[in-house]
Parts: sequence; structure tokens; C-alpha cells
Amino acid sequence: MTAATLTSKGQITIPAAVRAGLGIDVGDRVEFIEIEPGRYEVIAATQSVKALKGIIRKPNHPISIEQMNAAIAREAVKSVR
Repeated sequence: MTAATLTSKGQITIPAAVRAGLGIDVGDRVEFIEIEPGRYEVIAATQSVKALKGIIRKPNHPISIEQMNAAIAREAVKSVR
């Protein structure tokens, strides 16, 4: 198992073997995804924004701003409950 120490500033150095395994280098970003309380997964966030193109399909018909706002408001109410 590979380990690192947290500094007083809340920083850690990612060990070289882990950096190599993630395929990250100086200046790259990583994301911390909560798997369950107290357990996180570290993933490389190195994809270009262009890689996101096409992952969301176009709607069958145009949607107005008012319809979007109504849908957001409905989901916001659901998440508060």
C-alpha cells in the first residue's frame, strides 16, 4: 500500500507510483469522488472539455427558458425533501 502524509497546510504529495498509475503530471488536476462516508476515489481530471461533446443528446423539440426554469424549480423542491 502507498501512503502520504498530510501537511499543516492540508496538502499531500502524491507518490510517484500513484501519479504514474493515474497518468498525471505537473499541472494536471485530480478529482475526489466520495464512494461512501469516509471513503474517496481519486481520479485524473485530464480530459479536454472537447471530450464532452455529444454526451448529451439534443432534445426532440426546443425548450423555452421558462420551461427550463420550471424544471429546475421542480427538481430543487424534490432535493430539499
